[in-house]
Amino acid sequence: MTINSLTPEYSSDIAAMEQQLTQLANQMFSELPNCDGSRLGLVENAATPAGIPADLPKALHQFATPNVSSFAPPQSLASFQSVPVPQPFDIPADADLQKLVAAQSVAGVTPQSLSSARAPIPSEFNLPQEAQIQKLITPRRLPLDVSNLSSPSSSFYFLNEVKTFEQPQSLYTPQIHHSAFDIHAVRRDFPILNEHVNGHQLVWFDNAATTQKPQVVIDRISYFYEHENSNIHRAAHELAARSTDAYEKARQTVAKFINAPSPDNIIFVRGTTEAINLIAKSWGLQNIKAGDEIVITWLEHHANIVPWQQLCEVTGAVLRVTPVDDSGQVLLDEYQKLLNAKTKLVSFTQVSNALGTITPAHEMIVLAHRVGAKVLLDAAQSVSHISANVQSLDCDWLVFSGHKIFAPTGIGVVYGKSDLLEATQPWQGGGNMIEDVTFEHTRYQPAPAKFEAGTGNIADAVGLGAALDYVQKIGIQNIAIYEHDLLAYAMEALRRIDGLTLIGTAKEKTSVLSFVLKGYTTFEVGEALNKVGIAVRSGHHCAQPILRRFGLEATVRPSLAFYNTHDEVDHLVSTVRKIKSGRIF
Repeated sequence: MTINSLTPEYSSDIAAMEQQLTQLANQMFSELPNCDGSRLGLVENAATPAGIPADLPKALHQFATPNVSSFAPPQSLASFQSVPVPQPFDIPADADLQKLVAAQSVAGVTPQSLSSARAPIPSEFNLPQEAQIQKLITPRRLPLDVSNLSSPSSSFYFLNEVKTFEQPQSLYTPQIHHSAFDIHAVRRDFPILNEHVNGHQLVWFDNAATTQKPQVVIDRISYFYEHENSNIHRAAHELAARSTDAYEKARQTVAKFINAPSPDNIIFVRGTTEAINLIAKSWGLQNIKAGDEIVITWLEHHANIVPWQQLCEVTGAVLRVTPVDDSGQVLLDEYQKLLNAKTKLVSFTQVSNALGTITPAHEMIVLAHRVGAKVLLDAAQSVSHISANVQSLDCDWLVFSGHKIFAPTGIGVVYGKSDLLEATQPWQGGGNMIEDVTFEHTRYQPAPAKFEAGTGNIADAVGLGAALDYVQKIGIQNIAIYEHDLLAYAMEALRRIDGLTLIGTAKEKTSVLSFVLKGYTTFEVGEALNKVGIAVRSGHHCAQPILRRFGLEATVRPSLAFYNTHDEVDHLVSTVRKIKSGRIF
């Protein structure tokens, strides 16, 4: 419908309104900010909406009040630029005209976004439905600006303070609630998501193996090598001071992220595997004796099985394994039966890498402490999805890998309680961890330095700090709520595929969508998905015992992160349906 096609009794009114709209829009677009480095995105500590999912797992109850964004008015009109108003307008009714004016005045339209955003404003409008109006209100972000990298801590790109303009007060303005979690803005901060594989847009569903890195992490590492690169803690020169400051600031960031009492509780290692081995080969060798018992669960990654088997072989200790039910959840009653006066250590995962099961970590830790056992919590698969508050959990150690939480590979963390770290002797010797050395005796530095022999992975520790800052800006609560909805959506869609069986269906679950498809090997499914750009893991996932608990040697394992979308899930599901029908091969 066009204005000229309206009946005479309405056309003059609409023409007048069109003229008013044009004037308002020209005024509005002439006052758009130049956005010198500012980014559209989130504002912390904002109001909270209602409508939390009714089926939210207990593990996410602490996040049942997600943040929503708030918007600040422009600080200045001095740097505004003029942008032409899109013409002509095709407006079918007075109500839609008012909606259009409101839609054009919401946050997120910037001069450059009109031409370079993923979904630019069209030259003609035909907006008879509310759903089409909503398409115009997604906040858009300017292209990456790295001009401020001399102060890298401020470069959170889309997460910087939101700047917007006021909506016209003379016309009707609908109440639009902006979610604090803007998936499209998040995705624009991960450059690799623009990759194409076999001619198709990349869909990264291999997050349980490793996560992708936001631009802020990539730039922070680059900035380190360009401006700060030096060995740490020694040398009286400027770059050594910069490097040391950056490294120790990262340690402080980790401590804050997991709510450790002090940065001195944080040890940098290469990853979760090295972290567990550090504890097994230091505290374990010093404290576990013949006849002692170590308790793990069926859910463990090989990295949380093999070091304890090795320790038992050396010391004569006994390894006990907690069973799981048919959904993949730990059987707490059976776990409790394993605990006794001989139990010296309990080591288990907070989230299963093969099934996605969220274990009842707090309850398990409490029960272990009642019999005097120490507890190591493997947070490699949980740290990017749910909270890992070490003081609330009261675990004795917590370990995780940077590359599972949007940081580089080759960097990981051991958190340990202060008394344990003080009493434990180091497992490696060399530079950096010593206070004094003679040929007769060596005196070690206090923790954490005594566990960091040699030159550490300085740059990637700094990158880890940047990644955790990034996640904190978004809010782990926002991530948890969004991913819960995405996981529930994906599981329901996959269940509807004939011949597909989900492996791991615990109510307390996150991130992982392991399945098998009747008539096809997991390798065949993974290979077929790769043909259309979908990256998943197929195999045993370094968790053979738990798969064999279900009579399997391998599964297909799509795994989610907060930058994945419902559209990507739809693409996965439709492709699996094609595989089932034989149309992919």
